[in-house]
Amino acid sequence: MKKIEVFFEKLLWSSRFLVLIAVVSSLLGSLVLFLVGTLDILEVTKKAFYYYLGRNGHDIHEFIITDIIIAIDIYLVAVVLLIFGVGSYRLFISPIDELVDSNLAHPFNIQTFDELKDKIVRVVILAVIIEFFRAVVDIRFSTPLDAIYLALSVLALAVSVYLMNINNDKKRENYNGK
Repeated sequence: MKKIEVFFEKLLWSSRFLVLIAVVSSLLGSLVLFLVGTLDILEVTKKAFYYYLGRNGHDIHEFIITDIIIAIDIYLVAVVLLIFGVGSYRLFISPIDELVDSNLAHPFNIQTFDELKDKIVRVVILAVIIEFFRAVVDIRFSTPLDAIYLALSVLALAVSVYLMNINNDKKRENYNGK
């Protein structure tokens, strides 16, 4: 019976390597999104360049802000995938030696699953705020009530960021032993 238990425990311990599937996939997804975001920015740059040379008949002011905000949103999702991949590797597979040796307060320096979740949630909230900003750029107000709704939405976002920062400050105080 002890042999079966030892075998099963080794199997369970080795199953942590299944996380490598998610790590590699998220890193590949992050790379793809960084490339897509960069290509989008280069495309906007090219269109702006051609517009000011007089070679492009399209007014860049109709799309430039929206396209750049979309690229930033793509970058933020890429960062989420990167943090998830590196954090999962660090938590489930092995600490990253270079990070441990440097002793930096780096976003990849994740000690617990809750820290990983917290960092991902922060970036996702930032991506939602960016997406909200993109939507606001396209809004055409038809009634005064629309402006009030916009103001309430901005207030709700500001309050959520404030509450998130209060929570983070409390965690930092607990971590530093204050």
